[in-house]
Amino acid sequence: MSLTSTRKKFKNQMSKVKSQKLKWEVAKEIKKNIEEIVGVLGFTHIDSSRIFCYKTYGSKSRSYARIWSMPKIFQNALKIKPAYVIEVLSKYYDKLSEDERKRVLIHELLHIPKNFSGALVPHRSRSRHLGAQVSKLFKEYKTRSIKLSS
Repeated sequence: MSLTSTRKKFKNQMSKVKSQKLKWEVAKEIKKNIEEIVGVLGFTHIDSSRIFCYKTYGSKSRSYARIWSMPKIFQNALKIKPAYVIEVLSKYYDKLSEDERKRVLIHELLHIPKNFSGALVPHRSRSRHLGAQVSKLFKEYKTRSIKLSS
């Protein structure tokens, strides 16, 4: 096989792998869910007006959702208050049950520190493990939301 035919073969393979464009849209239903969770669980440290929610299409990530922060240096440079963006990836998030979606959103909210500074809390630290906290808070959320709807 010649170098030219190898290049053509490679080029044909690459054209079949066309990259899907990454698209974002404001996710009002996610924002509504975030506000509900914050209220039901009493997350008084979270300013839900400074949380922005988006749904992503075409991402290659394997996560259900991500949280993005606005670090202090950008807050100072742009003269803005701390803010967070919660991004749900449609490819996986949309397939989840309603309860699993709430778990995912609780998980993302747990990345926000108690001082709402624009920083992010890691999954594990010496004294905390996010996975265990999500389960506990989800049970609490279910119990409280049932009481509120009665």
